[in-house]
Amino acid sequence: MKKEKPDNIVYSKESGYNANVLSYGTNVGAPVIKIDDVVSWKNRGISNVNKEFEDKFNALKIQYQLLMEEFEWNELVYNAKFSFEPVIGEIYHLYIAEDRTYFLSLIAPQEWNKEHIATFKLNSDKKWVLMN
Repeated sequence: MKKEKPDNIVYSKESGYNANVLSYGTNVGAPVIKIDDVVSWKNRGISNVNKEFEDKFNALKIQYQLLMEEFEWNELVYNAKFSFEPVIGEIYHLYIAEDRTYFLSLIAPQEWNKEHIATFKLNSDKKWVLMN
């Protein structure tokens, strides 16, 4: 019968006695090899990433809402009645007429008694920028 090596000796058929070249302790007094708690690390990572995605999503949602509001104001002004060519950089006022249609005017709200909706400035991109 063949003599077996004791359990506390590091031996392999390919390398022989190689305890001195291994990257981990091989004797009884070596530090314990513990498996890292990867689950809690993953959970913290997932939580952090989800928070970042949620923050970015909320920022995009706010940007989208502002863009839609800007679009709706521009659509309202461009569909309003006006019989002049608006000048870039000028201030214009949107009103509601007696027949409930919208019209654009240069006349300020304090200069007459019409139902004022909003004040706009036409920018160089031909976009109406809400002033109030």
